[in-house]
Amino acid sequence: MPVADSVQLGENVKIFHPQLVNLYGCTIGKDSKVGAFVEIQKNATIGERCKISSHTFICEGVEIENEVFIGHGVMFTNDLYPRAANPDGSPQTEADWKVVKTVVKRGASIGSNATIVAGITIGEFALIAAGAVVTKDIPPYAIAVGVPARVTGDSRQRK
Repeated sequence: MPVADSVQLGENVKIFHPQLVNLYGCTIGKDSKVGAFVEIQKNATIGERCKISSHTFICEGVEIENEVFIGHGVMFTNDLYPRAANPDGSPQTEADWKVVKTVVKRGASIGSNATIVAGITIGEFALIAAGAVVTKDIPPYAIAVGVPARVTGDSRQRK
């Protein structure tokens, strides 16, 4: 079932193609929109009036506040040192790693194909350029571009 019973949906949430998403154990606030081929994992939170574009992956530990735009193909991570197996060769389980929280503050916009590394905060109304790789906190209203992402401007200057 693409939208699990464990998903908490606010009023008027629009999932454009419910058969083409994978949502489980997450919370999505009222009036938010979710595109096709989106995965939102358990313990992820999407605020109110957000837009999550197609092909996006929002993993456990990601908190997205209200009025956030997430472009197509945005990828979040939640582990700073990912491994498939332990040093002894045994497969890792949830007990072998710790979820690292990431926060996207109110009104921020993240461009298509950006990657957001675990443990950072993207400030209010910040603008992350398409294709950027965010490895450090981004201040409120900042425009961040590149790999790794660096602040190049102020989003209040753009109308």
